[in-house]
Amino acid sequence: MNKKVTIIGAGFVGATCARRIVEKDLADVVLMDIVEGLPQGKALDLMESSPIEEFQAKITGTNDYSETKDSDIVVITAGMARKPGMSRDDLQKINAGIISDVVKNISSLSPEAIIIVVTNPLDIMSYLALKVSGFPSNRVIGMAGILDSSRYRYFVSEKLGIPTKQIQTMVLGGHGDTMVPLRRYSIVNEKPITEFLKKEEIDSINERTRKGGAEIVKLLKTGSAYYAPSAAVVQMIKNIFSDIHNVLPCCAYLNGEYGLKDIYFGVPVKLSSRGVKEIVELNLNKEEKEELQKSAKAVKEGIEKLNIC
Repeated sequence: MNKKVTIIGAGFVGATCARRIVEKDLADVVLMDIVEGLPQGKALDLMESSPIEEFQAKITGTNDYSETKDSDIVVITAGMARKPGMSRDDLQKINAGIISDVVKNISSLSPEAIIIVVTNPLDIMSYLALKVSGFPSNRVIGMAGILDSSRYRYFVSEKLGIPTKQIQTMVLGGHGDTMVPLRRYSIVNEKPITEFLKKEEIDSINERTRKGGAEIVKLLKTGSAYYAPSAAVVQMIKNIFSDIHNVLPCCAYLNGEYGLKDIYFGVPVKLSSRGVKEIVELNLNKEEKEELQKSAKAVKEGIEKLNIC
């Protein structure tokens, strides 16, 4: 029996996730959206590519939540993308209502599913999904750190003119302006990044990483990133289904780890068939701990603004 992944939201992120999943034959996909015809049309278009791409997975487009029943993983991409000039508070108010409705529907139909949250503000929406679903925290995960670390790797690669496969990076914290790129845990050919780049160059790359999403929003003017976010989601799904326990930075619920409680936050984790198997605690120095606390404060402030019934 094939695995089943439901994607809520048939916009650019959701549809690109669906494409990556079926082309890799990771699972059958249900693409769900409230806009009539949108998920059905994109699903049909993707299936018509199957003879060319030679994948066997099936994709179904629907406006009916009942089609999502008994999903192994539910990816939530539904919500409004941030527009130029839009504050995070404005975005949070709009998307909180959407996420609450989505989670109420999917949690009753797929009570054993793992939820992956993509909707922004991601850390806060992940926390909301946990509270609304009533799921154990290991089965509600946010996609953030993989995307942020990938951006960091690309910017370092671009600066040094070397392949990304020779670079490893780690980004912790909230998915936003206070994220914490860790230079000590970022290496090039097994050597610290500090041996290749000056402090001001690293600082510049760190800042560009923090503003990575906003940079794309500004360029597109009427949309936001979807290629890199969808790739990050699929990496999470591959690790969950394969149960290989690679260490990946994800947005996970902390209950004492890193000195933080009752918060969703970007940290290294090991994923398994049941979601988060383990949270990996890195040995941070004083400066890194202070940056992490600053990032956590920003996330906590957002969580406090939620109206959770």
